[in-house]
Amino acid sequence: MTENPFSDSQMKFLRAMAEALFDDYAEQAISPAQVVENMADLVAMVGGTKSQEISLATTLAHLAMAPCFEEASLTERKHRLRQRMENTEIEVLQELSRIKSILYFCYYGHWLDGEAQGDPLIAGQDANRDNPVLRQIGFTLPKFRDRDKPGEVKITRVAGREIDPRHIVPIEHDFADIDVIVVGSGSGGAVSALNLAKQGHKVLIIEAGPHYPSERITHEERRMASQLFKHGALQTTNDNAIIVFQGRNVGGSPTINNGICIRMHGDPLNHPDAHNPLALWRTIGAGLDEARFDQAYDTVQDYLRIRQIEPRASRSNGPHLLRGWSAFAEAHPEPWAQRAPAGWFHKNFGPADSSTPCAYCGYCNTGCPYGRKLGMAQTYLPDACANHGALILAETRVDRINWTHGAGGKRRATGVVVTDRDGGEHVIAARKGVVVAAGTITSSLLLDRSGIDGTGEQISLNIASPVIALMPEGVSPAWDEDEMATMVDCGDFLLESHFQPPLSMASLMPGWFGDVDRRMRYYDRICSAGVLFPGDRRGRIVNNKLEFKLTQDDLALLRRAVTTLTRVHFAAGALEVWPALLRGQTLTPDMDIEAFYEAAIRQTDDITVSSAHPHGGNPINADPELGVVDSQCRVHGTDNVLVTDASVFPSCIRVNAQFSTMAIAQYATGLADPFG
Repeated sequence: MTENPFSDSQMKFLRAMAEALFDDYAEQAISPAQVVENMADLVAMVGGTKSQEISLATTLAHLAMAPCFEEASLTERKHRLRQRMENTEIEVLQELSRIKSILYFCYYGHWLDGEAQGDPLIAGQDANRDNPVLRQIGFTLPKFRDRDKPGEVKITRVAGREIDPRHIVPIEHDFADIDVIVVGSGSGGAVSALNLAKQGHKVLIIEAGPHYPSERITHEERRMASQLFKHGALQTTNDNAIIVFQGRNVGGSPTINNGICIRMHGDPLNHPDAHNPLALWRTIGAGLDEARFDQAYDTVQDYLRIRQIEPRASRSNGPHLLRGWSAFAEAHPEPWAQRAPAGWFHKNFGPADSSTPCAYCGYCNTGCPYGRKLGMAQTYLPDACANHGALILAETRVDRINWTHGAGGKRRATGVVVTDRDGGEHVIAARKGVVVAAGTITSSLLLDRSGIDGTGEQISLNIASPVIALMPEGVSPAWDEDEMATMVDCGDFLLESHFQPPLSMASLMPGWFGDVDRRMRYYDRICSAGVLFPGDRRGRIVNNKLEFKLTQDDLALLRRAVTTLTRVHFAAGALEVWPALLRGQTLTPDMDIEAFYEAAIRQTDDITVSSAHPHGGNPINADPELGVVDSQCRVHGTDNVLVTDASVFPSCIRVNAQFSTMAIAQYATGLADPFG
């Protein structure tokens, strides 16, 4: 059993805090002590520096609630939590209030262990058929949902898409004949690896995270988040103000994302008045061959059979946004609203026109246990390995690139230094070159440790914030469908429908004390969507973490975006709206919505914001003083190192990043052999 990350005094404080938070529940499905045990298990599974950060935050929260918090009455404990966390304007106390969010989602993420033998997906669901928390909110696990009606997709596993275990090699393997090392196995790394392997190179893909094929993935959200996400989906900016979601597994973020595929420009879902990132790139010295880039998009689209998802995959939450937008736009004849396209996402799920389409179980963000998502670990990676000889080294961190002198005074990579999961250091040689595709933060840190100047600057985020709506009785439950289905492009921000399984939804649910109980008991009657807006080139890596501050202009745009989405919810018939505000306020249709948000959102810590799309850090630019890579994604001053992930984007692309990341990797490695 994993060692408890909390001391006895911390556990005692957390139990006292949980008792106060859950005291107003109409009924406690599990005890506060069990919630704290769940939290300890989660933090232990996450491990590493994030576990240490949470332990420190717990100690600071304990000090903030002093004196004698544990011995105080429940009434007094609740009073202190309200005064010092819920209603505070002190930034450090607002940050500490995140501890209560972890306690809430460890309540709603409660999971009963199944039998050790047999299929863990089936055993886990069988063991949790009568899970008291799931029963309390009316949630049914996928195995027990009725899919016998005509036109429904059975929730069954698709076999034959996974990486052959023989191609996941140990550190003891003989790597003497490796031509190219690809660092990272996500959108950029997987596409690059297949292209280079098809060109005849012997490719080794090195991934810091574990290999979790579909048959190892279950619906235990706590465990999957801790294993498949970087820092267990608890990664934040250095001031804890923005949550940053990134995958850390063989297959990368596509393993735990929603598969949304939008071109950064020229997509039917792009607002016609939205700026063209490619045009901006030309003006700042980062021009790409647009015809070739479009061809790269086309190649990826054809390979993954990217298609519009089927409406049957989202019968409630997706149509809710489109219906609300239609009513909102009819009442708001402003040109931006009239010109805003609204529609269904295109995805690499299924694909829809095949015999194995998405079964819309609603668990995309903790991995598809059914093998139906066409992620990197079901497409590019097994193709590169089985058909073109590539190998994968998992649970291994690349520490730095080794160099020698190349032609014309440039540096030439000779391989990499790695640390295995047991802490051992190794050198792996590469005869032809190195491709860095580990994501914005990790790629920047690796290049910096390797002596490349200027990395980790000009980082952009697509920043998201959820807004949840309570609907009248009688709606079909939004949890029995695809998590993300529809969108509206409003020009300078996007609206995207989304819904989450219990733990994840609890992490988004605003409120304190009994309000959370009341809202989660409406689980069958809520619809949800989020806003997405660009934060352009103002982040940087500081002391190994992302520093990113929202400006007053950002907050003004955020207020306008959530005001619009709130009105869209009400236009679709919502009775109440719950934005992700620290204090958990409720909005009703009779309120002055704009004035409410003007008063409620004054600083970043007033509202929960996150990003699943960090990009930039190693931007393309023809001038080595202004960028890290050239227009072919080759690192300046080197002759055989490429960067083929979202870190090369020179400005914010404004839309979901997966498709564009695949396209940039295809652009850099697919149309010509960069190591030929």
